[in-house]
Amino acid sequence: MLDRFKAFWQGVVLAPVVTLLIKLKVSPDAVTLVGTVGVCVGALVFFPQGRLLTGVLFITAFVFSDLVDGAMARRQGRSSSFGAFLDSTLDRIGDGAIFGGLALYFAGPGDSRLYLVLALVCTVMGSVTSYARARAEALGFQAQVGIAERADRLVTVLVLTGLSAIFDFPPLMYAALWVLAIASTVTVGQRIWVVRQQALAQQAG
Repeated sequence: MLDRFKAFWQGVVLAPVVTLLIKLKVSPDAVTLVGTVGVCVGALVFFPQGRLLTGVLFITAFVFSDLVDGAMARRQGRSSSFGAFLDSTLDRIGDGAIFGGLALYFAGPGDSRLYLVLALVCTVMGSVTSYARARAEALGFQAQVGIAERADRLVTVLVLTGLSAIFDFPPLMYAALWVLAIASTVTVGQRIWVVRQQALAQQAG
């Protein structure tokens, strides 16, 4: 759903950054790596301390690397299978760090076993969502369906966590975790169902 905004960000907001990095001869893979490290630091350093707003702002600054590296590769004609593999792999690490950091927050200053569990559910189901699609495509099926794509999950958790910190209203973050835990689980179910239908049709044919 939120992918439609990529053209705006890449073409208008981040274009000067892309141009500068290319002039400095920075590789897209380096941008991908630095962005992931930044996300992990923001999530695993600030969230467990209860510094939620600082963590969100820090993470957001590095999340945009996911748009910058792709734009750089396309402009330079350097898109590659390894680059796509690296980007996808590091995305999983970054996503896991965000929800893992929230889980550590609830294990510490957040002091809630329920939301600790929900954060872990979001971590696992988010990874399975991506794995299900990749595995399906490797087997020749299509599984690009679901109500919780990666961009939607990131924006939801970061925005609502940030707002909950600004207004000192934790229910916003709680709501985000409930919605994402349910939506990610439903998405996994949708992808399993779609692949099953395709597999049955293939067997029948």
